[in-house]
Amino acid sequence: ITLTIQHKNSKSIPNNQKTMDIKTTTVLFSLLFTFLTTSLSQKNICNQDDKTTLLKIKKSLNNPYHLASWHPETDCCSWYCLECGDATVNHRVTALTIFSGQISGQIPPEVGDLLYLETLIFRKLTNLTGQIQPTIANLKNLRTLRLSWTNLTGPVPDFLSQLKNLQFLDLSFNDLSGSIPTSLSLLPNLLSLDLSRNKLSGPIPESFGSFPSKVPDLYLSRNQLSGSIPKSLGNLDFNRIDFSRNKLQGDASMLFGANKTTWSVDLSRNMFQFNLSKVEIPKTLGILDLNHNGITGNIPVQWLETPLQFFNVSYNQLCGQIPNGGKLQTFDSYSYFHNKCLCGAPLDSCK
Repeated sequence: ITLTIQHKNSKSIPNNQKTMDIKTTTVLFSLLFTFLTTSLSQKNICNQDDKTTLLKIKKSLNNPYHLASWHPETDCCSWYCLECGDATVNHRVTALTIFSGQISGQIPPEVGDLLYLETLIFRKLTNLTGQIQPTIANLKNLRTLRLSWTNLTGPVPDFLSQLKNLQFLDLSFNDLSGSIPTSLSLLPNLLSLDLSRNKLSGPIPESFGSFPSKVPDLYLSRNQLSGSIPKSLGNLDFNRIDFSRNKLQGDASMLFGANKTTWSVDLSRNMFQFNLSKVEIPKTLGILDLNHNGITGNIPVQWLETPLQFFNVSYNQLCGQIPNGGKLQTFDSYSYFHNKCLCGAPLDSCK
């Protein structure tokens, strides 16, 4: 855009000054044109295929108010619940997070067409029903899959093992049933697996003792898991384990070890039976909950060396004096009571 401005007193302005004013005006309007053109082009960076897919997802979920910003005349990268990548991925949709809305129905199959997704979250949607959508297997770039606090039913699908980039898998607080797929141990980048608060049954897979790289945090609490802990899990150095409130039994001592770097272990409310007397725990252990089992023996002196912040061995069959020193006396009697013959502070003195 070139604009020539005629000054009122142009006769009194030297020719060289006129030329300079015209050039300056031309440059300014050129810059303004460039800015406006760039701004307009950036207002609609959403990929058209992704927008079409998202509108199908909205329709499949009965056009909920939660997704009111999903309007076909606006740029989908500005829509609520979404994130788009940068220019290196052509601004494709990389995150879909639908959380705490009045949404009913099933997970739309069209989610499997958002091929650039790295994060997929459906959470705290109590009217979301049905099984885990098989088309999710198409999402090879997925790093976080969180389908939690819903009413999803059916099994934990075996096809999840195809998502080789997956780092965080959270299927907690659902009504999933059946056994845990052994193939989940094939996920090479998994950092955390949360299957807690479902209706899963059967044993913990033996294959969980052979994760290919970093050992993930394992949350399997509040299910109906049974049988013994596979001995192969004793070869792993977990950071966090929660197997609480199941029907597990037998020996769990292999999960401990003085040379491990474990931070948290919760085995409470199971049916474990093993002798605690020679069990050495990591010097990094901050949380240990063994309450409501059938564990025997006494509490080892070695446990005084740990920085425990939470500790509970109540409702077992332990005996002997509670070692004096370290963190063990910082916990009240609730952490120790209902054992066979434990004594010493904070319980009554030994006779």
